[in-house]
Amino acid sequence: MNGLNKGIRKVEAAVKWDPSPAGQPPTDLDIVAATYLASDPYGEPAYVVHFDSRSPDGTIYLNRDSTDGKGFGWDEVLTVELERLDARYARVVVGVVIQQRPAHRAFVSVLNPGFRVREGYSVLAEGDFGSVLGATAATFADFVRDPEEGWTFRDGVRGFEDDPVTFTRSMGGLGQA
Repeated sequence: MNGLNKGIRKVEAAVKWDPSPAGQPPTDLDIVAATYLASDPYGEPAYVVHFDSRSPDGTIYLNRDSTDGKGFGWDEVLTVELERLDARYARVVVGVVIQQRPAHRAFVSVLNPGFRVREGYSVLAEGDFGSVLGATAATFADFVRDPEEGWTFRDGVRGFEDDPVTFTRSMGGLGQA
C-alpha cells in the first residue's frame, strides 16, 4: 500500500426494519460479519461476529442490537475497524439473518428492511432487500484487502435461504445473485 492511498479504514454497517404489526410475533434481524483468511478468502470464515459476540481482537463489534425493530433509526449497527485487522485476514463479509423463531420469515414478510454502509460521513452503499424477497438471509457488504490499494469495498445484495448457522458458514461463498 502506498502512503497516499490508505484504502477504507473503519466502517459502520447498519440494518433497520419496522416492527411487526400488532398481534403478530416480533421480527428479529441480526447483523453479522465474517472474516476470511488470505489462504481461503471464499471458504469457511475464520470467525463470525454477531449478537453476544465480538472479534477476538476487538476490531469488529456490535454497537446496537434490536430484537423487534422498535428502535429509532438504525436498529442494528456494527463497526469494522479494517485498518486494525491482522494481515492474515483478506476479506470481511457483512450480512443480515432473519431469526426464524417464533415464525418462519423471508424478506418479503419483513416491513421496510434496509441497510447502510458508511465510512465516517461518506455513505458507501444504502438500499433494501427487494432483490432477494424470498431469502431468509443476505449479504450486503464485502471488503477485500488489496496489497496495493488497502481495503476496498464491493457492494451488492446476495440472498440465501439457509438457517442462521448454515448462512454464517456459507455467506462468503457464492450465494444467489
